[in-house]
Formats: sequence, C-alpha cells, structure tokens
Amino acid sequence: MLQKQPLLFLLAAGLLFQNSLAGQQQPLLPEADSIKPVPPLTEIMKRWGPNDTVLVPAIWYRNEIMSYREGDMVWISNLSPEQLRKHVEAWNRLRNAVYVTYPYARVAGTTINQINVQLEGVDSKRKRKEVIKNREKELRNQFTEPLTNLSVYQGKILMKLINRQTGNNCYEILQEFKGSLNARLYQTIAFFFGGNLKQDWDLAKNRTDRDIESIIREIDGTWYNNPYRR
Repeated sequence: MLQKQPLLFLLAAGLLFQNSLAGQQQPLLPEADSIKPVPPLTEIMKRWGPNDTVLVPAIWYRNEIMSYREGDMVWISNLSPEQLRKHVEAWNRLRNAVYVTYPYARVAGTTINQINVQLEGVDSKRKRKEVIKNREKELRNQFTEPLTNLSVYQGKILMKLINRQTGNNCYEILQEFKGSLNARLYQTIAFFFGGNLKQDWDLAKNRTDRDIESIIREIDGTWYNNPYRR
C-alpha cells in the first residue's frame, strides 16, 4: 500500500495541473485581416538614416553573400630581391599603360570595325574616302588631346591593343585607309622611336601579350563586364 502512494500522488498532481490549464483563458490569435503586411525593402530603406546602415564589401560565392576585402598583392617568386624588384617595376609599368590606353583601344577598335562594315560593297574610291575621312575626323576630335599626353611606351601598348581589338596591326590599318605610302611613312617614324606598326598580337609566343591579356581580363571583370557597376 505504501508503494502505491507515490503513484497516486503523481496522478493527482497531473489532474490538478490539467484542470488549472483548462481554467486559464487561452490567448486569442489575431485575425488575418488585422495583420499588417511587411512593406517592401525599398519602402523601409526610405526611412533609414545615415547611421542605420553600414555598407561593407561583399561577394556572391556559391549562392551565399560573404564579406569581402582585397588585400595587398603578394609576390611569390624564386627570383633574387633585385630581380624581383625589377620584375615588379616592369609589371606595374605595363599595368599602368594598359589601364591608360585600353579605353582608347576599345573605342578605336569599335570605330575601325564599323568603318570596315560601312565599306563593304563600296567600290567607289571617292565614296570610300568620304566615309574614312568623316570617321577619321570623329576620332581626331575625340582623341587628339588625350593621345598627345601618352608616353612612347604607352603608345606601343596602344598599338598592341588596337591589334587585339581589330585583328589587324596598325600598319595594315593605315595601308587600308590611308594608302601604302602613308603606312610606310608612319612606320619609319615609329622605327625612330623604337616602335613597330607591324607588331602582331600573339598570345602563344609573346609573353608580354599574355601579361597584357591578364590585365585586360582584370579590367573587364571589375569594370566593363561587371553587371553591378553603376
């Protein structure tokens, strides 16, 4: 009989607890019509002040937004300190030249390709000269001033980039649009400045061209081909 008392006590306590819950008033759930919808984010952002949001760099990686920060470039090489210093200086010089001249090469390449399309099927020399002269005037008005500020080295990089954008070296372009005599004249002038209008764009054989291409991909990825650029 004593062994059954704890069991009876637990049953009695359970009944009392159940009755106490039944006697309490259950909270009423709000009706669906009384629930205010959450406003869109654009409306919420209108009420934000200057201290409500902290913008931080982020990157989209594998369907997740992760915080992102660029660190300083680290060079890992088996070169001696002096050789590495010279290599870094040459790389920075090339990178700066590509950043300066690539926008001009894009516009010039687009214009030259458009001229080629306009000249398709045009047999009249007078009409061809008219088309070329008009587009040449556009390029002169747009680029004469900024291009005069380029260094000789930057001019050489620009010629390579134009070849990349059009598929033809500068000598071939001048020969097509200005004639063989003018092309040879400009080639002679370029020769005295250590340049070559006939230089090709060859990623397979030319290390400089491969370096330029990697810099162009960097520019395209952060600027021209960036869908989030404003």
